[in-house]
Amino acid sequence: MTNRCLLRLTILLCLAGAALSVNYGVLRFQQQNSTSACQRLLRQLIRSPQHCLDDTKDFQIPEEVKQPCQVQKKEAMVVMHEMLQQIFSLFWRNFSSTGWNETIVENFLQKLHWQMDRLEEAMQEGEVPSESRTMLRLKIYYLGIVRYLKAKSYSRCAWTVVQVEILKNFSFLNGLIDALRD
Repeated sequence: MTNRCLLRLTILLCLAGAALSVNYGVLRFQQQNSTSACQRLLRQLIRSPQHCLDDTKDFQIPEEVKQPCQVQKKEAMVVMHEMLQQIFSLFWRNFSSTGWNETIVENFLQKLHWQMDRLEEAMQEGEVPSESRTMLRLKIYYLGIVRYLKAKSYSRCAWTVVQVEILKNFSFLNGLIDALRD
């Protein structure tokens, strides 16, 4: 009788643990789809970057983001969330001088927000790593982008340069998404 109760309790605990754990496969799939949609929307906004060649700048994204081979799943989620939050903040800023289609921008922001929500839900289910050097470097990187836009008075060319840079960010996000493999 006791063995049967222990067996049931063990099975129940195993099932509860599985239900509470993050399903990285689903999260990875959701993030990949949303990232692809964001890239498509961003490409719709970009106007020929060739006429802005004088404004190009290397913003120097942290190497850990470029090559996330050794990143743990939880850290990858935190870094992805920070990147999405910073991108959201950038595009929420003054872009009135760009002449962009507001519907596309709104859809882009909605996709970013949706991705952040999915990551937040997944991060709530476990211990989140404390702020790292990578996070500090990321914040400095995005601050450099904001300063660049301000220095260029949020001109169309400055925004085009930033859009091209953010498209690169989505490639790096895809690398981080791959770190979520089960």
